[in-house]
Order: sequence, then C-alpha cells, then structure tokens
Amino acid sequence: MNKQPGLTIEGVSKRYGDLLALDDLSFNVRPGELLGFVGSNGAGKTTTMRIILGVLSADSGRILLDGQEVDLDVRRHIGYMPAERGLYAKMKVGDQLIYFARLHGMSRNDAAAAVERWTTRLGIDSSINDTVDTLSTGNQQRVQLAAALIHDPRVLVLDEPFSGLDPVAVDVMSQVLAEKRADGVPVIFSSHQLELVEKLCDRVGIIAVGKLVALGSVEELRSDQPTQIDVHTGAPAGWADSVPGVRTVFQRENWTRIELGAGADAQAALGEALRHGPVTAFTPHELPLAEIYREVISA
Repeated sequence: MNKQPGLTIEGVSKRYGDLLALDDLSFNVRPGELLGFVGSNGAGKTTTMRIILGVLSADSGRILLDGQEVDLDVRRHIGYMPAERGLYAKMKVGDQLIYFARLHGMSRNDAAAAVERWTTRLGIDSSINDTVDTLSTGNQQRVQLAAALIHDPRVLVLDEPFSGLDPVAVDVMSQVLAEKRADGVPVIFSSHQLELVEKLCDRVGIIAVGKLVALGSVEELRSDQPTQIDVHTGAPAGWADSVPGVRTVFQRENWTRIELGAGADAQAALGEALRHGPVTAFTPHELPLAEIYREVISA
C-alpha cells in the first residue's frame, strides 16, 4: 500500500457517458501544505473534490489519507467546503453547526464549544441565532467554512472558498488556512482568484480537460516558461526583431518586453538596444501566476 503521508489522489479516472471528466489523475497534498487547484470551469476540479469526499465514485483509482484508503470512517476526518453551499437556509446558524459537528462524531458539549470557538474566530458569533437565509453572502460563506472546520479535520478540501468574500473576510480566511498549514493539515482549495492562489499556496496544480498539466511552486512553474525581460529604451519599434531567438511581446513608447527563446542571448539583446541609444532599465519580468496559467493551458 502507498504509505505517502498527506492526501493522495492516485490514478483517478471518471467518465460521464462519452465525456472523460478525469483522466488518470494523480497528485499528493503534503502535510502542512496549501495546494491551489486551478483550472477553467469544467476542467475537473469539483469532480475531483467530490470523489475525495465520496460524493461521487471514481471509475478507477483511489484516494488515500496518510497511506490509508479513504472509506466512510476516514471521511469523517475531512473538512469539506462545497462550491454550491451545503447549508440549510431556514435553520439557525448555531443549531446547524452543532448538527454538522455531531455528524462527525462529536459529543454535544464538544460540538457546542467548537461552535462558540469558530463563530467567534470567524466573526459570526452575533449571528448564531439567525437563520442562514437572513445572512449576507459573505457571512453565509463564513458559516460554511465553520462547518468545514468544526470537527478539527485532518485534511481540508475547499471548493472556491473565497468566492463572494469581502477583503476583510478574505484576510480572515487566509489567516485560518495559514494556521491549519502550521498545524500540519493538508489543505487543497480551488479558486479562480489566481492572485490569492499565488500569494497563499506552497504549490499549484493546474488541471485541464481532466488532466493535471502542471504541478509545482509558482517559482518552479515560472522557471518552466521562457525568460521575459523589460527593457526601457528609446529604440524604435521592432528593434529586437533582428536578435536571434528574441521575440517582442509588446512595445509601448519607451518600454519593450522581450522573450528569450531557446539559445537566445540576453547580452545580445541588450547590445542591440544600446545600439539605438541609452537603456535605462533591463530587468527580468516575473510572470504572475495568471500569465503562467494562460501559457500552460494554451500549450
């Protein structure tokens, strides 16, 4: 049996009729790691998370937690936050959270203490006697996060946890995830907010049409892309086109971004720019995750 610690997705495939939703998907979320799981709508993110939770069954492959195949008992130790909110609209916040805690095997006293702790931590303690349908979208999101955390899970699986949150709530959510990482909990979350993913995550997995097409830290993913350089120069349009292996990404007034292909010489590009006049800046451009994502998906 695979003894790899953390959450392991191993050779998982899922088909809906003629549609192959997941194609031999394999990756691991390490203890104390935040893994951002990104991809376009329909790429397979939610299907993967539902299979982890057992809401869907895989056609092949398996899910393991600390080397143990995930069954109903193990799933009690997973905290899950669905993209489609799984709350009872007419039920009071406190009663609802106690109910979810009890489903995970907590005693009533422990559940009540956990509800007090997490509603206070997430800033929704004043709403404990309100029904969910009276709350703002952001506060409903906080209740959903509390439901995922209430039983002190061994792993967190969060589908679009930042959707609909105001900046203050984003900060609170980010702090909670950082605390869980410090506690050694494996955390996987999906998000279309790539700036947040880049800021928070230790590694990023990019999924497209059911396949994992990239996995690594942002620095590792960036290193797989061609080097780009920002050049501030008064050189005329197209000045870099004569340099072998160099492509102009764009040029605006005195600012040109160039890309170095295989074997291209940065010094040759600098020399060509200087041939046309002074160069006031010649600096590497660090691709943000959003640009890396577009490059990986389009490859």
